[in-house]
Amino acid sequence: MNTPAPRPLPIAAALAVVVRGERLLLVRRSHRPDAGKWGFPGGKIEPGESVVAAALRELAEETGVSAEAGDVLTALDVIRRDEAGLLHHYILIAVFCRWLSGEAVAADDAEETGWFDLGEIRHLSRSTDVERVAAMALARG
Repeated sequence: MNTPAPRPLPIAAALAVVVRGERLLLVRRSHRPDAGKWGFPGGKIEPGESVVAAALRELAEETGVSAEAGDVLTALDVIRRDEAGLLHHYILIAVFCRWLSGEAVAADDAEETGWFDLGEIRHLSRSTDVERVAAMALARG
């Protein structure tokens, strides 16, 4: 009897959407799948780790910035396929954060960091839904 191959499960990840005045903190990714694109600091949620804890941990690891986490802004599905089928499926949970301290320095898988207003974000090569999530965070204030 053949046992079917296990189906890949979606990967849960947290994003730290950090607001400082009218600007948001973004990182330019150095690794696939979004190498070279700008997005929010974030990464996979570890087993037993809350969404908020994961967002703040990833923020510290990638930028050295400290923030106060608020509510979840939204959740995003990032599903990529090729001719052979599913490449990956991430569920990105965006957490609203207010900047507390630290000047962002690129570390971990961040190639570069920057603080951008919404107009500047529109002109960046960015990951999925960055502009929409940034607008949501700024509206929350």
